[in-house]
Amino acid sequence: MDLSKVIRDIPDFPVKGIQFKDITPVLQNIDAFKHSLDELENIILDVDFDVIVAIESRGFLFGAPLADRLDKPLSVLRKPGKLPAAVVQKTYKLEYGEATLEIHNDALKPGDKCLLVDDLLATGGTVAASAALCEELGGVVTGCLFLVELCDLPGSEALSNYPIFSLVKYGKDI
Repeated sequence: MDLSKVIRDIPDFPVKGIQFKDITPVLQNIDAFKHSLDELENIILDVDFDVIVAIESRGFLFGAPLADRLDKPLSVLRKPGKLPAAVVQKTYKLEYGEATLEIHNDALKPGDKCLLVDDLLATGGTVAASAALCEELGGVVTGCLFLVELCDLPGSEALSNYPIFSLVKYGKDI
């Protein structure tokens, strides 16, 4: 199944000049969603990790079912004020603004090998901040997994210290 034909483009969202890749059609199509989970699972078969760390919010949609399928614990990175216990946080730049993520300070044990999961890799700021938070807690990031990668943007450069795994790639040379 060609998921690039299921994902839709939304021009000028959330701001003018951004070509948003909308994954909701994948979620609404049972066959496409199952296929995406099967393929995401397949591309990380050889990755050594102890815990899936899903990034709010669309990373939860793929991280949680993968954690269940792979019998791995799930930790979450959330926007400020959403986690009830003590947290560590990091503020970072987006392609069109700024954001902050938090993780419970007991979400990882020192030495935990972490697989970061999000829906899309663009500039890499969100995932780089997520990796920094995991490392601050003593985790070791062994991979970053995405449904979609926008190869014309500098995400892979921002994550050059980590293996990147993506299912659907968009770009001039793809």
